[in-house]
Amino acid sequence: MSENRAAPFLGRPRALVAMVHVAALPGTPRGGLSVAEIARKAADEARTLAAAGVDAILVENMHDAPYLLREVGPEIVAAMTAAACAVRGAVDVPVGIQVLAGANAAAVAIAHAAGLGFVRAEGFAFAAVADEGLFAQADAGPLLRYRAAIGAGKVAIIADLKKKHSSHAITADVDLAETAAAAEFLGADAVVVTGAATGKPTSADDLAAARRGCRLPVLVGSGATAATVAGLLDRADAVIVGSDLKKDGDWRNAPDPRRVEAFVRAARAGGGR
Repeated sequence: MSENRAAPFLGRPRALVAMVHVAALPGTPRGGLSVAEIARKAADEARTLAAAGVDAILVENMHDAPYLLREVGPEIVAAMTAAACAVRGAVDVPVGIQVLAGANAAAVAIAHAAGLGFVRAEGFAFAAVADEGLFAQADAGPLLRYRAAIGAGKVAIIADLKKKHSSHAITADVDLAETAAAAEFLGADAVVVTGAATGKPTSADDLAAARRGCRLPVLVGSGATAATVAGLLDRADAVIVGSDLKKDGDWRNAPDPRRVEAFVRAARAGGGR
């Protein structure tokens, strides 16, 4: 079992961070619900997750595919702020936000306005080629300056390492441990390690490399299941989970209370809590 590196913004050591995938927002290809309906649905899902025992909630606009690169419109910021405020008001656990794809400044602004504790940031260190296009500029410098400028210093930043759904040929000579070290040097509060895509397992070797490379909390960012969560919590400091909590294990669906409860039980039974 690895030594725990607590992430205070998640509320407790070895936290289970559950995803709320808000419905497609206005102006996106699959959009159709009103902002009020979107916010209400997000709050209902958050209540279900918190009631089953998860430790924190992460709100994300994954239904907005195909995503914009770095910059999103004011309609997205407004709708995500409404959803974030609704979730924050519905649960007593820590809440964070991610705005796809890599719209990290928007996420920090929303978190600051809605009283959230953290954001998940893509493209924080190094360049990458994602399905949205080229993340040519690492976001650490601009993002931390923006966070300081708006007085949002209490909003923690958890940075993805070699983000999923991406090619990392540009940085093939920079291994995961070095990437973790860079994220720490550049000011991240924690790092996230994932598999190649949503729902794909996170490698134990990659988790070990991230822990070697930095002193920050290391979070699992994809592929956790009730069958694997205990082992993951032996290697990481927290687990972010979406797909396995949803009906039929599909991230597009609403949370299934039975699956959520099974996941939480598995984590506790494994000694990870």
